Amino acid sequence: MKRPRALFRPSYAQKLSLVATVPLIAAVAAIAMLVAWQSRTLAEREIKALEIQLLEAKKAELANYVTQARNGFYFIYGNAAPDDRDAQDRVAQILSAMIYGTDGSFFVYDYDGTNLVSPRKTDLINRNWSGLTDSEGTPVVDEIIRIARAGSGYHSYLWPKPSTGEEARMISYVTSFPSWRWAVGTGVFIDDVLATVASARAEVQARVQQTFFYIGMITLAALLAVFMTGMGLNIRERRLADAKLKKLTQRVLDAQEEERRRVARELHDGISQLLVGVRYALDTARRKLDRGDRSAHPPLNKGIETLGQAISEVRRISRDLRPGVLDDLGLGPALKALADDFQERTGVTIGFETVVFRNRLDEEAKIAMYRIAQEALTNIERHAGASHVKIHLRGHKKGATLWIEDNGCGLPSSSPSGGLGLRNIQERVEQLEGTLQIFKPPGGTGTVIELSVPLSHLLAPEKDATPRPEVPV
Repeated sequence: MKRPRALFRPSYAQKLSLVATVPLIAAVAAIAMLVAWQSRTLAEREIKALEIQLLEAKKAELANYVTQARNGFYFIYGNAAPDDRDAQDRVAQILSAMIYGTDGSFFVYDYDGTNLVSPRKTDLINRNWSGLTDSEGTPVVDEIIRIARAGSGYHSYLWPKPSTGEEARMISYVTSFPSWRWAVGTGVFIDDVLATVASARAEVQARVQQTFFYIGMITLAALLAVFMTGMGLNIRERRLADAKLKKLTQRVLDAQEEERRRVARELHDGISQLLVGVRYALDTARRKLDRGDRSAHPPLNKGIETLGQAISEVRRISRDLRPGVLDDLGLGPALKALADDFQERTGVTIGFETVVFRNRLDEEAKIAMYRIAQEALTNIERHAGASHVKIHLRGHKKGATLWIEDNGCGLPSSSPSGGLGLRNIQERVEQLEGTLQIFKPPGGTGTVIELSVPLSHLLAPEKDATPRPEVPV
């Protein structure tokens, strides 16, 4: 069974899309949450202010009702004795007749909790309702009496609405007739206020949802733009990569064909001619032996000598194709052998230096640096006209560096980037993720090629029980 991590391995394009879209989605989500929070906070503050304003208007209206009613019969109450039953009955009749709207009326309780006036609910009259609470457990009558004893005030509770018979939120304003020990008040239902507040909250929620919708649409459009841009860039990069790959493939084929031509030319011009000479010498010696001529030894000796030259030429070609010393002894000895062969073949003196260090180059770096040195010496031989070359190979804490310097004519100013050889060097260095510098030596003529490979191409020293001599790079 495959592990989940192995089932999903995003491609480079998918990784780029994730890098572009995930921060965008996170940022938009954070903005949306912040906008929603701020919108709700501001709206809740405004709704609360509206609710307070509406309730204060209701309270002012209730206080005005009670004040007007009290002023209407104050001449009776003010001139009556505390035990004037006739005056109390007259005031109770006036309050019973004062009904307004569909649900508004006055109520009267004595301080003991007995209802004296209730025109909308007559079944409450002359009954003691001390301890009465609403469906939420809020004390009703006891709290009304407490407010009246304190002077006046407001009380909010649930009370059956006369027009519907269902409980609704009511706010009552209560005042006191202290000499009669009465709690007189009136109330108004605030379901219209609650409906207005609920409508405002619903409107806020709709606006928030609409804002989320707009943000979502903008986010979707941005994601589509990112996706389309990423797809366009991906298609463009793929086309460029395909073009570069075709070009590179063609160059590889051209290089292979050039190498085949070089090997064929060397076989034809070198080994083939030597073998023809050997055959001619052996044929001459055979004819002399057939005639019994004693002078057959010089042709035989010549053939043997020419055959030795052919063997040397085969070894040289084999060494050029893949030097065995590179595998057996390392890069340093291989470059030394290359430099000696170049000096012997061309007459150009070479100063070679290398620093022995414990870390060794991996196979890819060894081959690439050897081929770069080979390419550089070939360019020097063909184009530089130099009389002296310096090769320096050293390892350091950042990797390894190869320095090749000649005192030739240098690179032409019209083509500082060089031809195919230098482009091959540049490509090899890029494959190693190294650096390449080509410049004139300070205070002199010629060309310096300096290339460095990173520490990642150096292998750690082999751990062995017995100490081993340090091996060149």
